[in-house]
Amino acid sequence: MAFSEGNGAVVSFSEEQEALVLKSWAIMKKDSANLGLRFFLKYAASFPIHMIFEIAPSAKNMFPFLRDSDVPLEKNPKLKTHAMSVFVMTCEAAAQLRKAGKITVRDTTLKRLGATHFKYGVADGHFEAKPLFSRNRDGIVHPFVQVTRFALLETIKEAVPADMWGPDMKNAWTEAYNQLVAAIKLEMKPAA
Repeated sequence: MAFSEGNGAVVSFSEEQEALVLKSWAIMKKDSANLGLRFFLKYAASFPIHMIFEIAPSAKNMFPFLRDSDVPLEKNPKLKTHAMSVFVMTCEAAAQLRKAGKITVRDTTLKRLGATHFKYGVADGHFEAKPLFSRNRDGIVHPFVQVTRFALLETIKEAVPADMWGPDMKNAWTEAYNQLVAAIKLEMKPAA
């Protein structure tokens, strides 16, 4: 099915892509709290690898509740809450994409997400799939190589049965994620 984004671009999200997203989300939904945390913090052999923060350590500075915290990331209650809400919102938006013909996150939520990302120095380039070094408003340099998308795909890959994961599922989730990012980017401006 092809439909138009808010910016006029035509997007295609097929029945097959929808089926893959729905099937995998049905499996992941019951463990979304743990998967959300894994999205930010990946565990390997009983020790945490800070997925997003391992790939882009300076990203930690973009989260006010982590900047001056001495609490280990894996035990930080604010990070746990944030990680789960980001993961669930992303997956729910993906699951509704074809049926709704657009990202279904409420407009007020998209406006808040856009304003928050803007406030903390997230730039359009942070969402792009290329090496990037950018300086936020505080002068802190942030390296990004599509960190969030990579972390999401790795989390899903590990959460679903091995025989379910493949290029088609990866492409379906990538497309859904890209649509959510596009919707957030449209709202990246100062809060009204």
